[in-house]
Amino acid sequence: MPTVLWWGRTERDYSRNRVVLHLFENLGWDISSFHPFSSQLGLLEAVVRRPRRPDLVWLPCFRHRDIHSAAFWARKWQVPLVLDPLISAYEKEVFERRKWPSDSRQAEHLRRWETKLFATADVLVADTSAHARFFHERLQVKPENTRVLYVGAEDGLFEARPAVNTGPPYELLFYGSFLELHGVDVIVKAAKILNRPDVTWVLLGEGDMKEGIQAEASRYPFIRFESWIPYETLPDRIARAHIMLGIFGPTVLTDLVIPNKMFQSMAVGRPVITSYSKAYTDSLEGSDIIGWVPSGDPQALADKVDNWLRHPDDLDRRGQETRALFDAYFSPVQLQTALQEIIVQAMHNRR
Repeated sequence: MPTVLWWGRTERDYSRNRVVLHLFENLGWDISSFHPFSSQLGLLEAVVRRPRRPDLVWLPCFRHRDIHSAAFWARKWQVPLVLDPLISAYEKEVFERRKWPSDSRQAEHLRRWETKLFATADVLVADTSAHARFFHERLQVKPENTRVLYVGAEDGLFEARPAVNTGPPYELLFYGSFLELHGVDVIVKAAKILNRPDVTWVLLGEGDMKEGIQAEASRYPFIRFESWIPYETLPDRIARAHIMLGIFGPTVLTDLVIPNKMFQSMAVGRPVITSYSKAYTDSLEGSDIIGWVPSGDPQALADKVDNWLRHPDDLDRRGQETRALFDAYFSPVQLQTALQEIIVQAMHNRR
């Protein structure tokens, strides 16, 4: 049985990690882990603890600080190193947080730092082909060293559920961390434009922007806020909604990623309205099952919701077809095949 060493100070319960670990198990891999007390001292800690030589080292998402030590030991063992960053630090700081202008010295220093980190990988995993192109064009990752593994949804948890009654009242559900990417302000503006008392817009989650959004929506009783719920209950909460809402922020990241909520909502079999982006080029592009709207456009969102609710009997059919789309592009079978191709490519590149 081949062994993958899961390297770094990571949250194994994060949805991306849970999906990938399950895929490795399905492929017959034994999973061991090295979770250092300190990322900065991980290289030396491995000298003391001496983890067993694996067949492959996998560094999961958000663990840039662990790449140096993982790369050292992968080279020492002469085994492939696969990085699954999920996001670029350069992209996040420069284009999302706008910490520095893209042509500044600080931005270029960060870009060069991350380019060197990603160059240590035998395969760099991207969550969409659009993200893979970003890694290639901005961070000089070779195309043959990049592979796509969609985020997907956890098999056995996010399953197709029976449709809710066709209403009214109708419930639209967004959940997330109230990031600029999510465009929750666009959702609130759309709710005000539509202004239908038979439609409830539910915004579930916590985040820095939530307080301001709540203040903006305070005089509108059809906009409701809910706090985080246990992750295991999320599929049931999704199933109670008539329509799920994706992301609507006009940001660079909107054009690169497919968010967790998109995969999870599709897996449960609920109709989804979201911003169109280049992230769907190799999958859902052109499908009229998804409710595509331009990013940052509350009028378009309000019009799409109004149009769908003029034909409420179609929501059940649309939900079933949404689940069929999930099975066609993002099912565990597709993800397992993609992971197998990543492993084969990593072995080839290491040789």
